[in-house]
Formats: sequence, C-alpha cells, structure tokens
Amino acid sequence: MIASLHPLYTDIEKPERFTYPFDYEPHPLCQLAANDVQHYIASHEAIREDANHGKMFGVLVVSLPPTSSEKEGGLAFLAAYSGLLAGRNDWPYFVPPVYDAQQPDGHFKTTEREISLATHLSPMTTKKMSQDLQLWLFHQYQLLNARGETKDLVTLWQEYYNRPKLLRKFPLPPGGTGDCCAPKLLQYAYQQGLDPLCMAEFWWGAATKTELRQHLNFYPACRGKCKPILTWMLQGLEVDPNPESLNFARLELPTVYEDDWLLVVDKPSGLLSMPGRIEQFSVETIMRQHYPDSIIAHRLDMPTSGLLIVAKSLEIYHSLQEQFIKHEVRKKYLAVISSPHLKDIPMRGRISLPLRPDPMNRPRQVVDLEHGKQAITDYEVLGTIPTTDQAQGGTLVVLWPQTGRTHQLRIHCAHPDGLGCPIVGDELYGTKGKRLWLHAAELWFRHPATGRQMHLASPFPHPNLSTFLATPDDT
Repeated sequence: MIASLHPLYTDIEKPERFTYPFDYEPHPLCQLAANDVQHYIASHEAIREDANHGKMFGVLVVSLPPTSSEKEGGLAFLAAYSGLLAGRNDWPYFVPPVYDAQQPDGHFKTTEREISLATHLSPMTTKKMSQDLQLWLFHQYQLLNARGETKDLVTLWQEYYNRPKLLRKFPLPPGGTGDCCAPKLLQYAYQQGLDPLCMAEFWWGAATKTELRQHLNFYPACRGKCKPILTWMLQGLEVDPNPESLNFARLELPTVYEDDWLLVVDKPSGLLSMPGRIEQFSVETIMRQHYPDSIIAHRLDMPTSGLLIVAKSLEIYHSLQEQFIKHEVRKKYLAVISSPHLKDIPMRGRISLPLRPDPMNRPRQVVDLEHGKQAITDYEVLGTIPTTDQAQGGTLVVLWPQTGRTHQLRIHCAHPDGLGCPIVGDELYGTKGKRLWLHAAELWFRHPATGRQMHLASPFPHPNLSTFLATPDDT
C-alpha cells in the first residue's frame, strides 16, 4: 500500500457525492479519518509542538480498487497539512506537496540564495528577479482534475479571474497558493488513481491574531487561494451543490414599529439584509414589495438577528445616514459567547482592534494594527446561560458598537486581544452551530421627520433564557 494511504475499517456508508469544499458538514468518514490524524499529531512531539502554534490539516477519504476476491474495494484516507510543518513538507504520514520547492539544490532554492547574495544589484533589479522566480514557481504547479486534464497554476488562476477588472486586481496568485490541504490531497489522489469520496479540513492548535480558529474545529477551504484551484480540480467529480445556490427559507419579517416615514423590523437569523450575489430574497426585497421606494438604512449579517431601520423614501434615508455618520444612532447587541477564557477579562470594558477585509478569504475580516480601520466596542458581562437540548449555552454579554465595521462584534469577541471567546454558532471565527447567537436588541435614534427620540427593543430569542430585561416602551 502507498505509504501515505491509511486504511479505514468501518461500516459507515459512502456519501452519494463529493464534498462541496467551501460550505459543508464533515461526513462521518472524514470525522473518523480526522480522529486518526489527531492521534498521530498528538503522538509525535516535533509535529505536535509546531502544530500547537496553529495549523490547518485535511483528510480525503478515497475508495480503493477491488482486489480479485472482492466485489467492491475498501476505504482509506489521505492526510495533508497547509504549507510547511516544523519546516518540512516531506513527513511520510502525509501526502507530498504539489511541487517541492524546498529541495536545497533545486532551482528555486538555488536561485533564491543567489538573489539574496546579489548585494551589488539595485533594489529594483532584485525585486524583478524575485518576481520572475515566483512566476517560474507557479508554472511548476501542474494541477490535475478528475478527468485527468492538467493546467498550471498561472493559467487556471487567470482563467478564473478572466474579467479585466478582476484580472487587474489579481493578476497572479499570492505566495503559498497551491500549498493548502485540499489541492495537495486531490492532486495526490488523482496521481495514484484513487477515487475521492469526501474531504474535510480541521484546525489544530491555538488561534492566532490573523487566524481566529478553534482547536479541532472543521473549516471550509479558503476562497481566495483555493476557489480558483478547486473549481478546476473538482471538474469530473459529482459534487454536492453549493448551499448558497439553494433556495433560502422564506422567513417571516415582523414589524416592531411603523409610521408614514419609516419602519423598524425584527430580522430573523438566516435572512439577508440586502440581495446577495446568488440569493435575492432579503429584507430589502420584502420591503419593496410593499413600499417600492424603501431603502435599508443599515445592515445586519445574514446570521445575525434583530432590529433594522427601513426608510420609506430617499429623503428619510439620507437623514438617517447622517445620524449614522455622526454616531448619533446607538445600538445594543446581546450575544452568547463561549466561556473558556472569560475569567481573564474585566466584567466590563472597551475593545479597540482595527479591522480590514481579508482579500484572499472573503468575507472574513482580520485585525490589522497598521492598515485597519478603527473599530471600537464596549461590552458588559451579564451572566451564564445553561446549555439545554434546545440550544447551546455560554456567557451572555452586552455589546455596544461605537463604530460599524463588518464583522466587528464577531471578531472583537473571538480575538485573543478582545474577549478571546467566539460568539456561539460563529462558523467564521468560532464553531459552527444551529445559528449565530448575536442579536441587535435595542436601537436609539432621532426620528428624521418628527424629531422624536426613538427607543425600540426586541427580546433576545435564545430559548434558554427564562427571564429577560423588560421591553421598554417606544418613547
């Protein structure tokens, strides 16, 4: 048997289709394989010590060809890690890289040393040599798909980003593209003539300041680096549909307040605020069926529930926007967060961590002290919510955003320099669950037509709350 191919002895049924790698629930076969990999990591000190700093691992379950005495072949799995592990890309338990650029006497390392020693050259010349070497390296990544066809990394990248605007923005792959788990696993399976069945990736070790991931949690493949590659490599496999392309539930949209100028609605978790790339059903489309000129005054993430202001005219919208710009609108959120590190923080305080988008892994945001935009959240710890059959518990906190950055509250809860405890159900920065337990509970604003000071509230819908703060009057 191939050294990096590990048998699986189980009665678990095979999946009908291969995993859609960008949004999935890990198949039980993948969970079984991941347990084996985790035991291996834990039992090898050098691997474990490096992985403890934070590393993505992946498993690919494959079907083996039957022997002469079998009607059907058995099952096995391949394992991989992202990038290097303890400075190596040749650990025998794991599949090899798509292309090995680490050989000391190979062209890449030899030329890299020559460039670093060429102190007599101008910085511009050195930069050009480095860029040429990186381009050469990308061409060495000859990636297969399930039909046995091959394309190099540069070609498939530029074919994926084929619109002029996108191609100007992403002319070449970023460094490290092709070294993630999924491309390594599929490439090796195709090379060995194995039949891929399902795949999953999990995080081992501590969350880092750029990778807000939780130990042993499963995560989708990164979209920025891997979406162009896997779009090619999965061709020829029957793959699960993209959940985003399926019809969304037509959720009801309760109205909390309405007059001639505006509405305040109570958005359920799972409903878009505005139409997305694929799904059009949203708060805005619902509102425009009744009020054709209506405009959403602000947004909530799809998994976040709670209060949204809807202007019935452009004039009211502009007036509300002015209040948002001047920070005159106050918002109070309630969240249930996991609690392992909560004892290390004050019961109330302020989090200030600047944020920016992660262009290679949208929609994720990252903390960037140098280039990020200011993001400030005040918080207060209220108490503990028990876990029941209805929903996972944790610690109930109040969050007062002083700025309105994308994913601000989610990152400020999850980041080790924030609360260090992800919001329960946060599949981007914590652990996937039935829903994200983040709720826009109260709003204060000045009515743009009457000048009246508005205060509206929505009770937190967590089923394990036996009592809640009394809902204030709309005064």
